[in-house]
Amino acid sequence: MQHDLMLVIGLVILGFTLPSIVSAFSDGRAPRAAAIMLLIGGGLVTIALTQKPNGYTLDDIPRAFTRVVGSVLR
Repeated sequence: MQHDLMLVIGLVILGFTLPSIVSAFSDGRAPRAAAIMLLIGGGLVTIALTQKPNGYTLDDIPRAFTRVVGSVLR
């Protein structure tokens, strides 16, 4: 479950990175916050992928989301 949580949080953070990058470039400023979010999200995803004994496949990612959401709502 811990690996699933790190994967889900990392993917959500990475999902918020793209709008932040676009916003920074459209305003003409450096994307510092986006770079930090990219490092944090990428680090969490990398840790989750490398530390889980069997790793993740593309089919496991939606299941990880449902397990994490299910445990939070329970």
